Amino acid sequence: MTRVIAVLLTLLALPFALAGLVLAIGALAALVITLRVGAANPPAGPFVTITGGRLATLQDGPANGPPVVLLHGASANASDPMEGIGRRLAAQGFRVIAFDRPGFGWSDRIAGGDAAAPSVQAGMIAEALNRMGVGPAVVFGHSWAGALALALALDHPERVSALALAAPVAMPMPDRMPDLPWYWRFAIKPPVAWVLSRTIGPPIARRFLPEAARRVFKPQPAQADYPDLARSDLVLRPETLLANVQDLLGLSRALAAQSPRYGRIHIPTLVISGEADPIVRADAQAVPLARAIPGARLVLLPGIGHMLQYVAAERVTEEIIRLAAATSATGSEPAVAH
Repeated sequence: MTRVIAVLLTLLALPFALAGLVLAIGALAALVITLRVGAANPPAGPFVTITGGRLATLQDGPANGPPVVLLHGASANASDPMEGIGRRLAAQGFRVIAFDRPGFGWSDRIAGGDAAAPSVQAGMIAEALNRMGVGPAVVFGHSWAGALALALALDHPERVSALALAAPVAMPMPDRMPDLPWYWRFAIKPPVAWVLSRTIGPPIARRFLPEAARRVFKPQPAQADYPDLARSDLVLRPETLLANVQDLLGLSRALAAQSPRYGRIHIPTLVISGEADPIVRADAQAVPLARAIPGARLVLLPGIGHMLQYVAAERVTEEIIRLAAATSATGSEPAVAH
């Protein structure tokens, strides 16, 4: 009887032992990936110290040029918009400042999980711009950062002269959490997500990174040099993986709270999106957003997908230059009507 009990206990313990082994191997792989990615993609621009930590930037263009601030979307970093349109704008005489959002690239995840709210990140960006003596500036936000750019204009109008919202996520969307399988709902619980991000998360993400790039570029083919230009491997590090999950899961609630205020924005605003974007559909986001902001100019690019700052870089750059000219013509006005 004792032997039977021992066998049963061994069988019961086996799955836990195997799970522990997998997590241990994953933790080692995550450490190796983190070290290699950090060494291959070191900080490439100055840091800005703010309350609670530092934000990393990439900067280009003349120091006395009209300022343009670039904010990247999910799973990215400052290199994404900088290499897509930032260098082009700098060549046209603009002072271009691209931020690693909190927890991405080399920026600290100040405020932890609370930083998932665009309004919280907007406060950090505004403080950084204030310390740099920058603003009001034309603010460009791609995808997730469309919500961030809007939050910056709503809560810190003194820092924003105009908005360029590219394939923006800004309008309320359904909460898909209840639709997730039970194991996904379990995996995204804060303690579990923390463990997974530091064990099996990085090696799994590394395996699917090329497919993610192909998907986000559709219907255009993924640019072969995009991973190197955008330093996309930086998303594989544990803290960034966790920040990415937190930002995506918290966005629906944040949009429900801030979207009723869009009608109070009264600065030149460009909403530009690809008509063929399968990631952020223009009819669900860009079109209603342009209607919600008084005087916003809507530009829809036929046949273009989500990565318009790359596949339509010249057109996006031209539109931002046009927006900046309109801002100069109208003079400095508050971003929000109080």
